[in-house]
Amino acid sequence: MFKTKKMRPAPPPPTEAFSSSDVSKVANISLRQLQWWDERKVVSPQHVGHKRVYSPEQVVEIQVIAELRRKGFSLQKIRRVLRYLQREMGRRLSEVLSAESDLHLLTDGKSIYLEDSNERIIDILKNAKQPMFLVSVSDQVRRLSSAPKKPARAESAANGRKARAV
Repeated sequence: MFKTKKMRPAPPPPTEAFSSSDVSKVANISLRQLQWWDERKVVSPQHVGHKRVYSPEQVVEIQVIAELRRKGFSLQKIRRVLRYLQREMGRRLSEVLSAESDLHLLTDGKSIYLEDSNERIIDILKNAKQPMFLVSVSDQVRRLSSAPKKPARAESAANGRKARAV
């Protein structure tokens, strides 16, 4: 008379997994917010029974999304960033945020940019593929500190006079 739903065995949780309450505390967001993001497929964790289980990569993504939300970015804009990363770059947000990544997310509080090389930054929210001019101060400092140091002409002349006077 009634059809019962066939239950598949739940996949084992990842080796390092975080519960919803753990993620809520770490990202400083409510449990309801996590549930809503799961329902809207912003970040979809693994479901083990009735519990949501998050991987470390998903926790990092949630932390960044939560921070962008606190900075005033709408979820719609954040979803555009996530879609752009997936479609155009073939990457997830957690891959962009990893230490080994050659991509960097930047924001000025109004827009979100993707640096995909030393010379190019893309305004993701405008889907502008035209590069912006970039000057990296830290690169200039590194270049200066690694440059061979020669004494200034005035210093070398003064040192020469002192050596002759002795």
